[in-house]
Amino acid sequence: MLREFKTTLGTVDVAKDVLATYIGLSATNCFGVVGMSSKTIKDGFATLLGRDSVSRGVEIVEKGDGLQVNVYVIVGYGTKISEIANNVIQRIQYNVQEYLGLQLDSINLVVQGVRILD
Repeated sequence: MLREFKTTLGTVDVAKDVLATYIGLSATNCFGVVGMSSKTIKDGFATLLGRDSVSRGVEIVEKGDGLQVNVYVIVGYGTKISEIANNVIQRIQYNVQEYLGLQLDSINLVVQGVRILD
């Protein structure tokens, strides 16, 4: 269990896998992001994860009361990486805060590779 919220009707527990999936889906819905990547690079190549395993490209680190998130993505060729990174970070921060009510201390975006867009 990552976070617990108390309401008038009871408690709501948000698991780490749920948060990771939500962050992964928020990242993949941004323009220029081809998909999520695994956290490790094998033989110099990043592995593009399927749509059903986006949570494997997200690492959540609990530091005291705060949360640090590392997101591993693959971007499209010909796009401006700095703009994509800024857009992804802002969208993740907004979605997590607005829909889950969690505040993230830091979001680190790691671009693992570049792929040609279809």
